[in-house]
Amino acid sequence: MEHQEVHGAPDASSKVLPSFTFLREVEERSGQPVSRCYQCTKCTGGCPMNFAMDIQPSQIVRFIQLGLKEPLLKSRSIWICACCKTCKSRCPNGIDIGRLNDTLKEMAVEMEVPAAEKNVPIFHQVFLGSVEKNGRVHELGMMLGYKMKTGTYMQDAPLGLAMFRKGILKVMPEGIHQKREIQRIFQKAKENGR
Repeated sequence: MEHQEVHGAPDASSKVLPSFTFLREVEERSGQPVSRCYQCTKCTGGCPMNFAMDIQPSQIVRFIQLGLKEPLLKSRSIWICACCKTCKSRCPNGIDIGRLNDTLKEMAVEMEVPAAEKNVPIFHQVFLGSVEKNGRVHELGMMLGYKMKTGTYMQDAPLGLAMFRKGILKVMPEGIHQKREIQRIFQKAKENGR
């Protein structure tokens, strides 16, 4: 495997002194036992997204252990994790790196660190907006909202049209029972600053 340069990571000539403050904060916020990781790299070996990551899953954990907050919050990896739970299923200590990445994304947003993958936060925002409004995602509405916010109007037009013709994309959102309960969840999250 080729060595990949990680922007903001220390070079081989500099000393890295661990900062346990960052480690404790991430463990507390994520509920994950980061300090138990002994770098077996099973998470990285099974990750279906590691080909696109600038910091591999096992490196994410190690960066947390060392207190390398800045390069993590600026990385692409935290935004492109699929949260598939393969890392957790392979980890001898049950560490869920998807949950770590969610925590790191929250921290990046709180600290106003621009997302390395700029359209991913927009996708999350539009997706959650659709769920809040309809009780579940309305694919066509979500896709149109995403396209409007990103300015990528025609990028996937042939695929979208084919899906529409096959009835995969519905014009109107499907109704669900207990939609108000879903909206209450969103309201409670907003009250808690989420």
